Amino acid sequence: MTTVYACEDHLAADEYIDIVRKSGLNRPVDDRHRVERMLAHANLIISARQDGKIVGFARSLTDFCFCCYLSDLAVDRALQGKGIGKRLIEETRKAAGGALTTTLLLSAPTAMTFYQGIKMPHADNCFLYRRQK
Repeated sequence: MTTVYACEDHLAADEYIDIVRKSGLNRPVDDRHRVERMLAHANLIISARQDGKIVGFARSLTDFCFCCYLSDLAVDRALQGKGIGKRLIEETRKAAGGALTTTLLLSAPTAMTFYQGIKMPHADNCFLYRRQK
């Protein structure tokens, strides 16, 4: 089946929640208002669709010339391991400004092997304040 990748102006909350649940990504999907705010303020969403149905997405915040924070990468578990996540990252990097833009993401502990497997560079100079809920 062909997977179509596209930059979307908006991702519906229902689609986001569905794929997050199917992917295993830990996001506040039971708080629809928060999900809607997360989607409304993202300024780069790359989708992966098969027959028009969303199967994965990358949600980012970027200035399109210097920095990009890839906040969410989610692919339906039934389709993981087929290169969709890697391609979503590639499409995100291209849309965010290519080689001129630093793309940063914070990995969930369970996803570390995925990022290592696609040989995504690892940084040791990250500092963060964790959200409280």
